[in-house]
Amino acid sequence: MLPKLTLLLLTTLALTSCNNPISETVNLTFEKDLIPEGIAVDAKSGRFYLSSLRKNKIVRARVDGNNAKDFIASNQYEYQAGFGMTIKGDTLYALSNGLPKQNNTSVLLLLNIKTQQLIAQYKISIPPYAYLNDLAVSKRNEIFITDSESNRIYKIQRPNSKLEVYLDTEEVANSNGIAISDDHTKLYLASAKGIRVVDLLTKKILNQPDKDYSGIDAMKFYQNSLIGIVEEGVFRYYLNEDGTEITSKKAIILFDKTYKSPTTFDIAGDSIYFIKNVQLDNFNDSTNAIIDKNKLESLVLLKYKID
Repeated sequence: MLPKLTLLLLTTLALTSCNNPISETVNLTFEKDLIPEGIAVDAKSGRFYLSSLRKNKIVRARVDGNNAKDFIASNQYEYQAGFGMTIKGDTLYALSNGLPKQNNTSVLLLLNIKTQQLIAQYKISIPPYAYLNDLAVSKRNEIFITDSESNRIYKIQRPNSKLEVYLDTEEVANSNGIAISDDHTKLYLASAKGIRVVDLLTKKILNQPDKDYSGIDAMKFYQNSLIGIVEEGVFRYYLNEDGTEITSKKAIILFDKTYKSPTTFDIAGDSIYFIKNVQLDNFNDSTNAIIDKNKLESLVLLKYKID
């Protein structure tokens, strides 16, 4: 039998390990009313990028919060309310949408993160209304885009300029988050019917719907699992060996009242990065106005090491 003191010490260490996960927070100096939606982290440079819903621009800073500045100015290159972003190589892929439904358009920008120069611009109009939410890029330079207002997934095959319908089925209705497996054979969609697994080449849906895995906003592929943000927190969804079925899920972070509408995140190395207090509940997207300016907080970047 262990001595009581040793047993107490081990118990205390175990509880400390469970209740104090490895995380860091950084207070940011961006405008309090930025209302950031998309985030992308460039592990090589140690910088992260945020797209602004309210200010129609993209900002960037180092992950320690230093050197915060605009990456593109408001409405530059006809950028609109900022949505999903991702980085592949030296290219930032950034989606934006007009928030009013009438005469709605979307703009996708490809930007060089080293030079800040525009690589390509895609102006998209999909009547009567589209809500191009998030995107993922394959090794074949295919850009896959979700539309959370429809049953459609779109694709652009670079360097072509044509936007084509990749999928159009109720099986992937109102998809939001999107991810690609590391071997680039499967596409994962966070739909109203749960996480759907799609064979990238044949477009065949490989799993059955399960609404227990619905309500996911952002989603990323990580070591044969998926990580996603839902209203309650950040969860990890484990896959079978073939990557075709969800076998279980585990809470990584459970949100309390200090978390204010986290939406999207990115993964760099073994860590998750997201804005802890987006403050969507204090933003009227119909009028592009802050509801109560006195309640605005300085933005906080949270970094969390994945187990």
